Amino acid sequence: MAYTHIIDKDRCKGCGLCVAICPKNVLELSREVNTKGYFPVFQARPQDCVYCAMCCVMCPDVAIEITENAEHSAA
Repeated sequence: MAYTHIIDKDRCKGCGLCVAICPKNVLELSREVNTKGYFPVFQARPQDCVYCAMCCVMCPDVAIEITENAEHSAA
């Protein structure tokens, strides 16, 4: 099963809680500000993500989402 890691950069306030909790050190704070003037988080090393969803659970602004991609198989 494949997953997609989505960060809503305009919702993120750059608190860094997800950066601190990530077991694979995937996330970092951006050097560019978002529309609200915060430095949002981004996936610096997406290939290392194991989709554990700890970042989603930790985010107080619900700015991170991991979704399951539907697999279409022939019947």
